[in-house]
Amino acid sequence: MSPSYASFRADDDGPPIPELIGSGPAMREVYRLTRKVAQSNASVLLLGETGTGKELIAKAIHRLSPRGSGPFVRVNCGALAENLLESELFGHVRGAFTGAIDNRTGRFEAAHTGTVFLDEINSTTPKLQVKLLRVLQEHEFERVGDTQTIRVDTRVIAASNRDLFEEVQNGRFREDLYYRLNVITIYLPPIRERREDIPELVGHFLRLYNEANHRNVPHVERAAMEALQKYDWPGNVRELQNYIERAVVLAPGDEITLDLLPDCVVGRKGPQFHRHAADLETLVARLVDQAVRSANAEEDNLYAKIVSRVERELIAQVMAACDNVQVKAAAKLGINRNTLHKKLEEYGLER
Repeated sequence: MSPSYASFRADDDGPPIPELIGSGPAMREVYRLTRKVAQSNASVLLLGETGTGKELIAKAIHRLSPRGSGPFVRVNCGALAENLLESELFGHVRGAFTGAIDNRTGRFEAAHTGTVFLDEINSTTPKLQVKLLRVLQEHEFERVGDTQTIRVDTRVIAASNRDLFEEVQNGRFREDLYYRLNVITIYLPPIRERREDIPELVGHFLRLYNEANHRNVPHVERAAMEALQKYDWPGNVRELQNYIERAVVLAPGDEITLDLLPDCVVGRKGPQFHRHAADLETLVARLVDQAVRSANAEEDNLYAKIVSRVERELIAQVMAACDNVQVKAAAKLGINRNTLHKKLEEYGLER
């Protein structure tokens, strides 16, 4: 189980990319594109499900580029409300809004001569997309509350866990910004499309968590490895990482066995969430019926209140079924992890 990722080369004359694991055909193509686009100044769009390693690719592109000695600045566009994200990206001047007690440098300015990585760019609002388009086209912007134009030399790498072209067709993303970002696209395959890489990933995480937890669990039972390779991994690499760490910590000996893996991985019957759409529809219908019966018909905004009750119950059930692993629960719900985190706080389900 010795992974070859540390010395793997996507082509004969390219430098290694040690942080990236996997030597199957899908990842070879990712490595080839990563190395090729790194030498340019072109904008790059990374597409892939949550947990597929988009940030690792963005860092690799930056490090292998002529800008590698400059700053690499990451912004999670899905984690902040529009007004806060605008200030985060472009900065603000004192007095621009309540709480703006000092001038603040934005992330684009901080990434001057380097790279800014806009993660979950599909979460941005139309208003903010206009400002992003200007930065990409003109390399200039104004801080919030200011009239002075600031010019920057910053490369943009954007990432999305949704198909941005589909978002454009549905009117949720600006077409002109999409084409400005989509100069070069790199698709990050989910684990289920590169199962041959799972032993390498497992070997890497074994070493990582053995060292971090002062354990000695270097082996994986054959049946356990087969189960890991058959599972669909909705949470992708992050989910696999969590389960290997858990198994390393709980292992009584020097081997990860089948009983150390979660029910969902090995197919044991347990509190798994509904796997079929029909089951999900039945659950939602039952929750809606319960919410309608318990709601007061005279209440204002009845629709929003019923939807909130149903959403809270649905999130609670999915979290329980996923052993409270947020990455996996977010994948099942079809939302990003930051959105799920906000919902958990909103509904008092953090614990």
